[in-house]
Amino acid sequence: MGQEIPASQEGPEKSAGAPVAEEMTSRLTKARVMDVVVPSSPGTGVLSVAVISPDEQRRNAALQALGECRTGPIQEFDSYPPNLDDAPRILNRDFDVVLVDLDSDPKYALDLVKSICINGLATVIVYAAQADPDLLLKSMHAGAREFLTPPFSPRIMAEALVRASALHSTARPTKKTGGRLLVFLSAKGGSGVTTLACSFAVSLAQESGQRTLLIDLNLPLGGAAINFGLKAEHSIDDAFQNFRGLDSSFLASLLQEHGSGLSLLAAPSELAPTHVSEDAINMLLEVARQDFEYVVVDAGSKLNLQHTRLFDESATIYLVTQVGLAELRNSNRLISRLSAAGGPKLEIVINRYDPLNPEIDEEYITEALTRPADWKIPNDYAAVRRMQSTATPLIQDDSVISRAIRQMTRAVCGQPATTEKK
Repeated sequence: MGQEIPASQEGPEKSAGAPVAEEMTSRLTKARVMDVVVPSSPGTGVLSVAVISPDEQRRNAALQALGECRTGPIQEFDSYPPNLDDAPRILNRDFDVVLVDLDSDPKYALDLVKSICINGLATVIVYAAQADPDLLLKSMHAGAREFLTPPFSPRIMAEALVRASALHSTARPTKKTGGRLLVFLSAKGGSGVTTLACSFAVSLAQESGQRTLLIDLNLPLGGAAINFGLKAEHSIDDAFQNFRGLDSSFLASLLQEHGSGLSLLAAPSELAPTHVSEDAINMLLEVARQDFEYVVVDAGSKLNLQHTRLFDESATIYLVTQVGLAELRNSNRLISRLSAAGGPKLEIVINRYDPLNPEIDEEYITEALTRPADWKIPNDYAAVRRMQSTATPLIQDDSVISRAIRQMTRAVCGQPATTEKK
């Protein structure tokens, strides 16, 4: 597994038998680890470097040049990671510089480069046999900072590492913790999930003072833009159709800005495709959470997206239901599925709640939900009709609904609940 890369003769001797790194995630190929610790070249510093190439000859050429450049730990990967979702987390955690071979699979390699660069924590150097202008341009757009062509001379490699070291020490930002993901899921169509998600997102933007994004994933007929009185020129469909090229600037070009300070990624104005790839959704959420402190998603009743990041342990699911036999039955089934270990945090919201409803008592509701509801949004038909007629979010007016929603968002922000006047 491990073998030593010869250092330059000026450096001290390197002892053999460097320890093999702990096994990385099963989605990534096991790599050989070579701990090359020799005096650094001026300006280079000690950098941890990864080399990714399915071609052994090209990989070894890069490793040899690196070994003569007096760098830090080097790790090689003899294949591209089969799943792009896992690559950024592992590579950005462990390495300062990542060298990626483009020739084995240019399209996939560029997707890998973009995936690594989205988080901005690793400097990427790419290499290919020919400096094709089109490939060079695509590499730069993907985020690569250097483009090398074999054969690799130690001088050229060292100069690239000097520049990478400068980026590492001065230009790289501190890793930003991903924004909070808050997903509104309906137990049954017509439960008012879009109305709640829209008003919640506006309230959250106002209460937190932080960048907040609402994603309308209630396809094929999302209505968030209509609730806000906005006519969206672009939509979530543009992001999904071009998700491999999605980055912060592309996402920003698709958003609509509401007067409250909320950003909206609207659903298409025409009928949208009902099937969306999991990769597209995951990429959208990854980019959105890097740019926004709060990402609110109106997911409608799409339980078929359970294998995406909408439902992972970092998300909070607001399950919106009503007091009705069909809604409570569906809620019971969903709660059983969503309460599995390692799943998202689940909060139950009863919408249009009327405590004087004689048909279903509180004891039966709690039994059906397996626990007391976390939030109860009162029924206020006049306020909802006013919102629909004027495209004014519920939270903008003082009503029993707006006060209840504001309590929800204050809880998210860690602010104390307001005292209700009697």
